[in-house]
Amino acid sequence: MNISRIGLLIGVALASISASTPPSADLILRGGTIYTGSDAPFVGDVAIEGDHIVEVTPHVARTAARVIDAHGMIVAPGFIDPHTHMGDDLASDDPARRLIPMFLMQGVTTAFIGNDGGGAIDIGSVLDSARTRPVGINYASYTGFGTIRQRVIGEAKRAPTPDELAQMQALVATAMCQGAIGLSTGLFYAPQSFSRTDEVVALAAEAGKRGGFYDSHIRDESSYTVGLLAAIDEEIEIARAAHIPAHVSHIKALGVDVQGQAPAVIARIAAARAAGLNITASQYPWSASGSSMVASLVPLWAQDGARTAMLARFGDPTQATRLRADMAENMRKRGGPTKLLITEGAERNRTLAEVAAATGTDPITAAIAVIRVSDPGVISFNQSEADIAAFMRQPWVMTDSDASPGHPRVYGSFARKYAKYVVADHVLTLREMIERSSSLTADTFGLTGRGHLKAGAFADVVVFDPRRYAPRATYEKPTELAVGIQTVLVNGILAVDGGKLTGRAAGRALPHHPPAGTCP
Repeated sequence: MNISRIGLLIGVALASISASTPPSADLILRGGTIYTGSDAPFVGDVAIEGDHIVEVTPHVARTAARVIDAHGMIVAPGFIDPHTHMGDDLASDDPARRLIPMFLMQGVTTAFIGNDGGGAIDIGSVLDSARTRPVGINYASYTGFGTIRQRVIGEAKRAPTPDELAQMQALVATAMCQGAIGLSTGLFYAPQSFSRTDEVVALAAEAGKRGGFYDSHIRDESSYTVGLLAAIDEEIEIARAAHIPAHVSHIKALGVDVQGQAPAVIARIAAARAAGLNITASQYPWSASGSSMVASLVPLWAQDGARTAMLARFGDPTQATRLRADMAENMRKRGGPTKLLITEGAERNRTLAEVAAATGTDPITAAIAVIRVSDPGVISFNQSEADIAAFMRQPWVMTDSDASPGHPRVYGSFARKYAKYVVADHVLTLREMIERSSSLTADTFGLTGRGHLKAGAFADVVVFDPRRYAPRATYEKPTELAVGIQTVLVNGILAVDGGKLTGRAAGRALPHHPPAGTCP
């Protein structure tokens, strides 16, 4: 037999072996109930190679370096939180803090930061940080109206001059070109509350031109100033006038005056959507909100000029009567002093009513005494379950946490949504909960390759035990990790393995890419 004939036979044999040998993978999740983010659930396997999913089928025939038995478990896309306050954690000097363990142990693999108007101006530095300071989750960032207005105008209660408005517009444009996902506002909070709608439209339009999003803590979730319904109307008007998709963060009806208004809010947003506007919302699954003592009780007119001016007004007898009356009215709207739980400082875990009783004063005097020392966080029990459920059922409402210290929503929002509103109260199906915590968010905000379990997608995956997945965090003990998470992958790396954190930081910054021709 000649050499060429032998070579041909060897080649045929090798090709036959190659054809019969299944391809390999780094990891296979075997036998779980798979929710892809878009399809009906089925029992099957997920194969992962590198940082991507390579196969999602009822049976993967590949070999793998590791196979994880997911029988009896739910396998879903990693959850995405579009409203958080985790920027400080992601930028921390402490590598353990940058892992964001409270999110990983709920299955959250991606979060947005810079919400409520607090986003950075130098977005490039925020996004570049992950290259040298590894983080546990993926993140995108807004630039913030509050940050920008404060830099250009300061704390003053006035409209910008034409030159100041142009400066603010330029800052938004620069941030967008550095990778900001959009512009966020917190129109309830001073000094952002001192703005008019046309000022916000002018800045939001700069984000809209560059393919960005407008995200807002609306001007009034209650009856503090313009009222809830008027604030929703303003959100819709900003979307229309600025030609930008608009998102209502942590949608709610806050306080005794507006409880029951969820159907009216829903009707307004549904009508705007039917008219062609892209209006969405997100919601945390708790009946108590979280804010600060000042934001909850002190009227906006008394916040003009920031803390120094505010404290001076407390000591001014010519303003004291009006100030106390307005604070009492704001306290009434939130349900009274028994509904305000202080979460920081010397009065931590005491209601304002308890502080007043302990000091032998009335609640407003007690509140002023606390504020003179600091502006502690407070939890305010102010929403009805009927309104929460009504908002949650809307197909354009996704899950968020509004994660901020002192509230159990940091450690338990996604787990609570499952345990309470899927398992206990049957407000949503499991599929609805998963899709509104993953694919809806990814698709709404253009997070390409995220939020779905399919070949070619990034391997952000959560595996949880449907019998155990639940929060442990409470209002009194808000920093307890959730239970029931078995496996979490972030970009194909095991961040949680066998129910335990691995300490591996595989998160990435997710910059927004403006359309061609919209940036220098």
